Amino acid sequence: MDVEWFQKFESYLSAERQLSKHTVRNYLYELERVSKRLDETTSWLDVTREQLQGALSQIHRQGLSPRSISLTLSAIKQFCDFLLAEGAIQANPAMSLSAPKQNKPLPKNMDLDSVTHLLEIDGDDPLSVRDKAIMELFYSSGLRLAELAALDVKDIDFGERQVKVMGKGSKERIVPIGNMAMNAIECWLTCRKGIVCEDGALFVTGKGKRLAHRSIQARLAKWGQEQALNMRVHPHKLRHSFATHMLESSADLRAVQELLGHANLSTTQIYTSLDFQHLAKVYDGAHPRAKAKSTAKAGKN
Repeated sequence: MDVEWFQKFESYLSAERQLSKHTVRNYLYELERVSKRLDETTSWLDVTREQLQGALSQIHRQGLSPRSISLTLSAIKQFCDFLLAEGAIQANPAMSLSAPKQNKPLPKNMDLDSVTHLLEIDGDDPLSVRDKAIMELFYSSGLRLAELAALDVKDIDFGERQVKVMGKGSKERIVPIGNMAMNAIECWLTCRKGIVCEDGALFVTGKGKRLAHRSIQARLAKWGQEQALNMRVHPHKLRHSFATHMLESSADLRAVQELLGHANLSTTQIYTSLDFQHLAKVYDGAHPRAKAKSTAKAGKN
């Protein structure tokens, strides 16, 4: 019985949905995968939600990625929808099935050589000077796009070399500015004097209007291409690179958390791609009793 319905479903996907042969084959493969984990006496025409969820759990325990399980779930739901539309079943048992959440891929940071190359801008025209200051500040202080775009000149403390930032949830924080970023900002402010500005915005267009988020993103992407980097450059990539490089150099997770403006330490831990192997390596190298066994054995020999 199920074989006949699989064949009808295959025809439906190919003829009515006009899906590619590859997609149709994948759906049928996923349905077969689930069928193998159902009781031999169970037909798709009377399968329950609990049985389907149990099959998904078995597949999950075998180590399939959340993405693969999402494909399995999609095949189940579409097949059951088809059976419902055909009048073969009275209700869709897969309606409330859920798949494991997919982890959002972390952005890849730029290595130090790539960042250095990106910031080696030779142009001395106002736009180049401005863009260099923007990128230097992103990398120097790990600011978010919205935070940098909202900056006014008065937010920069030139004496203390720091910037006042209004972060998420209207939480204010003070972040240091590196020497190279500060020099770049000072060069930009010299150029900015020749522009009539509407307000005290730090980064403005040639007509004196505050630089919009999309404009900043577009300019960074442009410089990434002009500097022939093999990756797309955007504000968050520089923020992520700042966090990663700071953590690699200092190993001070709490300090990086404060600089990034994260409310929870766990956010910073995920953001900087820390994994257990890295933590275990640090532990083995730093804790006085981590190598007690090996030391004891060495003493006996």
